[in-house]
Amino acid sequence: MPTPHVLILGGTTEARRLAAALAERADVRVTTSLAGRVTRPGAVDGEVRVGGFGGAQGLAAWLAEQRVSSVVDATHPFAAGITANAAEAAALTGVPLVVLRRPGWRPGPGDRWHPVDSLDAAARELPRLGRRAFLTTGRLGLAAFAHLTDTHLLVRSVEPPEPPLPPRLEVILARGPFTVADETALLREHRIDVLVTKDSGGDATAAKLTAARARGLPVVVVRRPALPEGIHAVPDVPQVLERLGFRPG
Repeated sequence: MPTPHVLILGGTTEARRLAAALAERADVRVTTSLAGRVTRPGAVDGEVRVGGFGGAQGLAAWLAEQRVSSVVDATHPFAAGITANAAEAAALTGVPLVVLRRPGWRPGPGDRWHPVDSLDAAARELPRLGRRAFLTTGRLGLAAFAHLTDTHLLVRSVEPPEPPLPPRLEVILARGPFTVADETALLREHRIDVLVTKDSGGDATAAKLTAARARGLPVVVVRRPALPEGIHAVPDVPQVLERLGFRPG
């Protein structure tokens, strides 16, 4: 019987945890695919490939060529295009697909959230809420804010963003995780009066929400895109391993 081959569509903390759990096993081959948008990604256990597949058809061909037995989509909750391609490729090949998504955030007492459905909607909402915004929506989505000429925008990213960029943009190059104390100091030092974020979920990037709550700041929260029809996500690595049929050991 051939060794099971699991393809992880990765890039997230959860993807790395899953790769580490599978790489410890002698009864499975694991490959993690990274999009290649970050030039210095963190270390990943098991085999690694970098770059796209060429859409759903290209991914389907790779699954067949590499005799993949299961696909785990552990990409960012906002990587809707990759998720759609994974669902289509799984349907074309009959390879089982598991989607791993950390649970989204939920507002609590004291939060001043303004939910929106897109970055464009966030840009429309922003000017009425503040004049100095901390954008934590990723360096690849700044074009949606490029027309805002009267709002000072602070962006923090691992690598420099590319044009088109907002005219009043300040960039901080840094890699997390960041503590509540870090985020509180940043909000204070840059006189931030509104936070803009995506509902990425998880604990790794939630400190900014805690800091914003403590300072009474409004938060524009971009909702997650819907999963493809018929696809249901699991929230953590142990449940993925269970779905894949792997027992501890």
